[in-house]
Amino acid sequence: MDKSRLLGALLAITAFFSLPAAAQNPATANDYKINAGDILSISVWREPDLQGEVLVRPDGKFSFPLAGDVQAEGNSVEDIRALLTERLSRLIPDLVINVSAVQINGNKVYVIGQVNRPGEFVANPQVDVLQALAIAGGTTPFAEVNDIRIMRRSDAGLQSIEFRYRDIEKGKRLEQNILLQAGDVVIVP
Repeated sequence: MDKSRLLGALLAITAFFSLPAAAQNPATANDYKINAGDILSISVWREPDLQGEVLVRPDGKFSFPLAGDVQAEGNSVEDIRALLTERLSRLIPDLVINVSAVQINGNKVYVIGQVNRPGEFVANPQVDVLQALAIAGGTTPFAEVNDIRIMRRSDAGLQSIEFRYRDIEKGKRLEQNILLQAGDVVIVP
């Protein structure tokens, strides 16, 4: 077997075995929770009047014919499909509904302070702290990278989460590289 055939066979084998690993990525589209500002595409099979795109309003809901207001924020696409199926199945026999997120606008995080490009970023669909810092162009030479904080607002109030960049660099305390949620603010002093 010549070298080019051997190389081709090795590349094919490598590609084959890397596909399952990519398919098992824990941050899948089904994990994404819809936010205000996102746009969904909804279609009901055999019902041309029940097809189109909807904008998730600031209150976290959208309106859909025959279903009324539907709570979208905080739900996955599959959750929304199930809600619509529940509401419309009484009216439409043999119901088949497809729901997809066509534009993710509401999953915004903010990076401020000693970074090269501070601002608002869409976490499409999810980013962790290191990825957010990279999107913001990295830290400046004057940044206090061991004092980075993530501010998160929840029903319980405002929460401050520490992030020590030097620990991550050394491969320690990797659990602090959390996935950011919509509205999180990363502060780099």
